[in-house]
Amino acid sequence: MSYEQTIMQIIANSGEARSKSLKASRAARGGDFEQAEEFLKQAKENLTAAHKVQTQLLQAEGRGEKSEITVLLIHAQDHLMNAITVKELVSEMVEESKKRVELEERIKELKKND
Repeated sequence: MSYEQTIMQIIANSGEARSKSLKASRAARGGDFEQAEEFLKQAKENLTAAHKVQTQLLQAEGRGEKSEITVLLIHAQDHLMNAITVKELVSEMVEESKKRVELEERIKELKKND
């Protein structure tokens, strides 16, 4: 596999992880927490795949195999960092959405009992 193809694996997996994370956010906002958790699980799998490729590049450099720093590599790193951040933030948002729904249900119950 060429160097560019390897880098494209990072970009593709990172982009997919970001997309799945945003889908998780939308699912949670709609109250579908099971689907949100599934999307986050898929995002994590994509991030793991991207990170694996990144680790291979780092290990190669550690062995003394020099690789060219290209705009494509920088773009891949940017995609990966962005996807990780989005996934972490969405994970927190899903938890907050769960709490919001729980509180809304408790308020409904309290209003019923009045």
